[in-house]
Amino acid sequence: GETIAAAADDEGWKVTHILLTHAHFDHVGGLTALKEATGAPISIHPDAVDMLKNAPQAASMWGMHVAEPPAPDEMLEAEQTIVVGKLSFHVLFTPGHAPGHVSFYLPEHDTLFDGDVLFQQGIGRTDFPQSDHATLMRSIREALLPLPEETRVYPGHGNPTTIGAERRRNPFLQNLR
Repeated sequence: GETIAAAADDEGWKVTHILLTHAHFDHVGGLTALKEATGAPISIHPDAVDMLKNAPQAASMWGMHVAEPPAPDEMLEAEQTIVVGKLSFHVLFTPGHAPGHVSFYLPEHDTLFDGDVLFQQGIGRTDFPQSDHATLMRSIREALLPLPEETRVYPGHGNPTTIGAERRRNPFLQNLR
């Protein structure tokens, strides 16, 4: 969290929103420090709140420490639009990897921040408690694959890709039409 706040400060940016795709501990580990450093409101889907509260316990099962996260300030809804400066983030409901998972689509910039739903030649894990493979595949089919081919995908881990490249080359999507 301190690193993100410092990087934003170095660029002269002001963090005005903290938008969470989901609440797995590896995505919220710096949340407390980021909130303290910026005061920005935390937004999350209501179905992800319990997982956020349990992030420290989940991290401890992997031998890691995550600070007790602050309570969210705002609840996200599917199809909601969040305006941050000149950017419009459209909230896409994309559960399956985690309850209440959402992705943020910026149509004016052909850009998607999808957390742990779709990766370069991969998909989010569904072997975790509260994950569901069929739900994840439905989210990809219904929410992500309809996006334009040129949409750049920035996942929560790994390299960026595009919707078109994943339609053509992702082995998990070959029978998902």
